[in-house]
Amino acid sequence: MTLITETHLRTQLIKGLPNPFPITDGDKLTPAAADFLKDRGISLQRMAPSESTILPGSEDIGLKLIPVGVSNRHVHLSPEHVKALFGANYSLTPLRELSQKGQFAARETVTLVGPKGIIQHVRILGPSRGATQVEISRTDGYVLGVHPPVRLSGDIQGTPSITLVGASGTVVLQQGLIIAKNHVHMSPEDAHIFQVNEGDRLIVQAMGERPIIFADTIVRVSAHFSLDFHIDLDEANAAHLNIGDKVQMIGKNGEITRAERRQL
Repeated sequence: MTLITETHLRTQLIKGLPNPFPITDGDKLTPAAADFLKDRGISLQRMAPSESTILPGSEDIGLKLIPVGVSNRHVHLSPEHVKALFGANYSLTPLRELSQKGQFAARETVTLVGPKGIIQHVRILGPSRGATQVEISRTDGYVLGVHPPVRLSGDIQGTPSITLVGASGTVVLQQGLIIAKNHVHMSPEDAHIFQVNEGDRLIVQAMGERPIIFADTIVRVSAHFSLDFHIDLDEANAAHLNIGDKVQMIGKNGEITRAERRQL
């Protein structure tokens, strides 16, 4: 079954909506979508599944929604750098829990110093990690005068240098500055429901006023993860997404699903 919404119909306007509009037996048209078609004088044409224009062999996974987590600039510190920035035997102080189990935003912040500018009050996320990593947006990079690559968290080899200033000291990272690649955290149970594996590349679409498609979203699976689509502030602003909004999975590994191919 495909759920046809007004939002999805609006995404078709640029290409032109067919009249009559084809729907397959079992499809569900929301009242707003029905009114949207009626207001434009577009009738409905019921079609048998074999008559539809979807790609053969594609998989109908239905309507699968993923909550959005928007990450502002932040820092992950190694234990060594916690001490260098805040003093010996110092421990990060939890401020609030994050969506992923065991992770928290700390009360402590640092100042980032780049070749052309600084950004103050950058939040530290805990607990501490094996290697220090700084995640910023591309817009932040212009402020600092640096141009880090888009990388998955933990992939910091060959990334730019940045200076961190804390309450008790300064650390000059030789590498560790990235723009985080968007990704989806999933538990093994979520991965089973979505029929995906670690490292798969999802195609997800925003469902609001700007139905932007994110075509290369990496799946990360762990028993410690909760379902969450992680994007940075630039991406969220471009797609008019806020924390708690939902995006829809419409395909994976370069192929649009059967459920949504007809609607784009």
